[in-house]
Amino acid sequence: MAGFGFIPNDPDDSNDPENNRPDFEKMMRQMQEQMRAQFEQLGINPAGFVNPFTTIFSQVANAGQGGNEKGREEVLSINTARDTAKKFVTVQGLKPIATKELAVVNSAFEISEIWLDEALSFPATSSAPSSATRLDWVDQTISGWHKTIEPLAAGLSSAITNLLDQAMNAQAGESTEGQPPIEMISMMLRSFIGTMIATQLGQSIGTLATSVTGAHDVGLSLLDPAHPVLIPENIENWADELEIAKSEVFIYHALREGAVARLFANNPWLVSYIQSAIVDYGKGIHIDIDAIQRQAQTAFENMQASAEENMSFALDNGIFTPEESPAQKIALAKLETVLALIDGWTDEVTALAAGDRLPAIEQLRETLRRRRAAAAPAQQLFSSMLGLQVSPKLTREASAFWKKIREVKSVAERDQVWSGLLPTAEDLLDPEKFLASTSIPDDLSGLI
Repeated sequence: MAGFGFIPNDPDDSNDPENNRPDFEKMMRQMQEQMRAQFEQLGINPAGFVNPFTTIFSQVANAGQGGNEKGREEVLSINTARDTAKKFVTVQGLKPIATKELAVVNSAFEISEIWLDEALSFPATSSAPSSATRLDWVDQTISGWHKTIEPLAAGLSSAITNLLDQAMNAQAGESTEGQPPIEMISMMLRSFIGTMIATQLGQSIGTLATSVTGAHDVGLSLLDPAHPVLIPENIENWADELEIAKSEVFIYHALREGAVARLFANNPWLVSYIQSAIVDYGKGIHIDIDAIQRQAQTAFENMQASAEENMSFALDNGIFTPEESPAQKIALAKLETVLALIDGWTDEVTALAAGDRLPAIEQLRETLRRRRAAAAPAQQLFSSMLGLQVSPKLTREASAFWKKIREVKSVAERDQVWSGLLPTAEDLLDPEKFLASTSIPDDLSGLI
C-alpha cells in the first residue's frame, strides 16, 4: 500500500539513513499550525485549544507495551465543541439578562404553564422554568449535544479502524521501511477526525446560540432533566420585526418551550428513539480508502498552501462523506419524521393552549413557519452534520395530523399516541386510517 503522503523528505539528507526516518513530531506540529490558522480565519482565538495530537506518542508507546488506550480514548472532544461554540458566541457580543427581561420571562412562564395544563395531558416538569443567556445555553446544552452527535464521531472512528485494518492486511509481507507505523496513522486520523467534528459541532452550536429561543427550540432533548428555558435576547430579536406586543411573543415561545419540555420529560423513551436513529446512521459510515489516499496526498504535499485549503480536505470536500446505505436512508427518514412529529405536535399544542387569548397567535405561527422553512435550528445542525433536510411540508402535515387526532378523539388520546408506535410519513396524510390501524376494538369476540 502506498504511503499516505505525510512523510517529510529532504533530498539533501537522503544519504543519511537517520534522516530518512519520518519526523512525526514535525508532521503533528504542521497539522496543528494548519488548524490554528483555520481557527484564526474564523475569528477564534486558538490559544485555549488543546493540541489533539499531543497524546498520540504516549498512546502509541503504551499500545506497544500492551496498554489499552483505545478503550479510554475520547471519540468526540466535548471541551473542543464547548470552547468553539462559546468563542463564536463571544464574538457576537455578550448581553446579560436585565431584571426587566427576567420579570417578563417569569410572567410568560407563569401564564403558559397554566394554559398548557388545559392543552395537553403531560404534567409540568419537575424542574422550574428559567432564563438563560446565549453562553448559559451553550453550557447547559453541551452535554446533550455531545450525546446526540457522539455516535457520528464513533462511526467515523470505527470506519478509520476498518480502514487501517485494510491497510495492515495490505502491508502484510511488504516492506514498510520509511513509512509511519500503522498505529501512528490510526491514532492520528482518529484524533484529527474527532477534532474536526467537535470543531464543526461547536461552530453549529455557536451559530444556533444566536437565534434559538429556548433549550428545546431544536426539537431535541438537550437537558437532563428536561425543563423549559428561554433566551430573552433572542426572543427580543425575534420580535423586533413584528408589530406584535412583546408580551405575546414571550408567551408564545414559553408555550412552545414548555410543551416540548413536558413531552421529553414524560416520554424518556423518545430520547432513546432519536438517539437510535443517529446511532444507526453512524454505524453505516464507511470511508473510501482510495479517496482518502488521493486527497490526503494532495493536502499534505501542499502543506505550505493556505490553511483553509488544507483543512477543507477532511470534511468539507467529502473525504469522510459516506455514500448512504439503505439502512442509513431508513435511519434518516426515521429521524426526519420524528423531528417533524415533535415540531408539529408542539405547534398544535401551542395553538390550542393559546386559543383566542393571544390575538396574534396565527401571525406568530406563520412567522415561525416562514423562518423554519428558511433555516430551522434542527435543519441547520443536521444538514451540516448528516446532510439531512427536514421538510417544512412534513412539519405542517404533522401539525394537521395531531389536530385531527384531537378532534376525532381527545387531548388525552392524541398524547397517548406517543406511548405506542409512532406514525410514519405516510400516516400523516390519513390520520383516521392511522387511528383505525392502532385502535383495539371494544368487542374482541370476533378475533376468537
